[in-house]
Amino acid sequence: MRNWISAGLLAAIAACTPAAPPAPTAEDIAKTSAELTVWFDAEYDELLQMSPMQLTMLGRKDQYDKIDQFTDAASDAKLAWEKASVAEMREKFDPAKLDAESRTSFDMWALQAEMDEKLAAFRRQGYVFVKDGPHASLANFLITFHEVSEKSDIDVYIKRRSEVARALDQSVEQAKLAADAGVRPPRFAYDQASQEATNVITGAPFGAGGDSPLWADVKAKIKALVDGGKLTADEAKATEASAKTVLVETVKPSYDRIIGYLKEDRSKASEKSQGVGSFAKGADFYNAMLEVQTTTKMTADEIHELGLKEVARLRSEMEAIREKVGFKGDLTAFLAFMRTDKQFYEPSTDAGRAAYLKKADDYVTAMKAKLPEYFGILPKADLIVKRVEAFREEAGGVQHYFQGTPDGSRPGIYYVHLLDMSAMPLWDLESTTYHEAIPGHHMQISIAQEMTGIPFFRTQYGSTAYVEGWALYTELLSKEMGFYTDPYSDMGRLNNEMWRAVRLVVDTGIHSKGWSEEQALKYFMDNSSTPEAALRAEIKRYFVWPGQATAYKIGMIKIQELRAMAQKELGAKFTMAGFHDTVLGGGALPLPILEARVKRWIEKVKSA
Repeated sequence: MRNWISAGLLAAIAACTPAAPPAPTAEDIAKTSAELTVWFDAEYDELLQMSPMQLTMLGRKDQYDKIDQFTDAASDAKLAWEKASVAEMREKFDPAKLDAESRTSFDMWALQAEMDEKLAAFRRQGYVFVKDGPHASLANFLITFHEVSEKSDIDVYIKRRSEVARALDQSVEQAKLAADAGVRPPRFAYDQASQEATNVITGAPFGAGGDSPLWADVKAKIKALVDGGKLTADEAKATEASAKTVLVETVKPSYDRIIGYLKEDRSKASEKSQGVGSFAKGADFYNAMLEVQTTTKMTADEIHELGLKEVARLRSEMEAIREKVGFKGDLTAFLAFMRTDKQFYEPSTDAGRAAYLKKADDYVTAMKAKLPEYFGILPKADLIVKRVEAFREEAGGVQHYFQGTPDGSRPGIYYVHLLDMSAMPLWDLESTTYHEAIPGHHMQISIAQEMTGIPFFRTQYGSTAYVEGWALYTELLSKEMGFYTDPYSDMGRLNNEMWRAVRLVVDTGIHSKGWSEEQALKYFMDNSSTPEAALRAEIKRYFVWPGQATAYKIGMIKIQELRAMAQKELGAKFTMAGFHDTVLGGGALPLPILEARVKRWIEKVKSA
């Protein structure tokens, strides 16, 4: 009887349950996906209007006279906008009616808001005035990215300098709020920021000596307009006078206030450099940073252990090269030899610096010729190799990349620090060039910016684990492509991978296990041939940018795992170009979303 009643109840329930909606048709999916792309582009343009600086980075001139707002109110407004945007997206668009690319965009838009909300809870935990903070980055932004091609551009350029002063004052207020909450950067950060701020306002028109960076830049831009017939001599004279007034009466006082604040507050910072785990809510903040930077749920302990294993593996590969070149000492002695022997360095002269830049250009040229064998999608944008501007250059500073504009009007820039050539070993140059230029950052970011048929925000999206993981992956890929014919350059490649493996140990050591600067330096020196000056600069970076350094190796390992999986699943159907185009063709994706994309590609190739 119970079985009969159960069957009857089930029949009644089934009769009362509405029929499942029919599966969406191909036409439904195409229509909804197209509508979502249009919606995303409108939303992203609205979001961009909250950042005049990002508009400029994209080569646009709307809000060309403004600088971003650096206030709690602005941050709160942006986060509220993001949350409302995600809610509207979920209400308007059914994920079941989206194609694979559109579903990826849907998930990424929601994930970004989630990560921003997660970090908003730790707003006071971050540092403001550290190396390349707003005091340096805003000056560099004006010099490098505010292009002047018409008279109107120089007029708003001068006005924008007043905006910089406002933004710097807001940054001081943010630093004070963090300090009131008990969060101060290490003392060395005060010294670095103070020196950089002083560099910006040293020289004319602020004082004696040669032209300051800001003054030299405005004079050069005015001269270019005169030479191009866009400005008369009288207009140039008046414009230069106006620029001088803004610099002396508005910009310099804002830098003086920064320097004064840093000098006054420095003594309140801990004399001993500490990781963020030493602050209230520091452990939670570090875990949040690890999640945001790696796009994984890995804990600090898991990352630390992974680092120890990778360091051990790489040491064995280094031993093989030591034996290959016939070095008689042990690995520690070999690392010291590479760190100190003069054959590995250009002289600290203009000729030496020019030779270093020429070698970087040669590596780029040779790689360009080889790319079509491993990639189907190639970047259209150009690349230049350039020395870091004097006001922000440091001995042992890390080479880095600045992206060009989506339309290619401004090329990508591979920046190198050449202040102290004894910190720039030649064995490091080859792998670093592949990492920063091609097939690394320049290639990946340019391809992303040049993508069509997807929402524009996807072309600008940046996931650290993906972006840095890809660049590190290409260092090893370049060996597979036939490069590193010099065993010392191959040792440099291993050293750079070791560098990223050591980061897993050192970053977590500093912020989760209470390591000191000297503990971190010793571990690095024991496992790397990188010059001590460069290592000290690196370790300072880890102290002030928690979690970021862990993303490189974790991203690389994930891409390697995905390639191995694809090769196993596809066998003879696997192609390097197919895999690389799949990884690059979706933009800088969070690692779980990248994995889903690669798996879809595998199934597509299987069924072909």
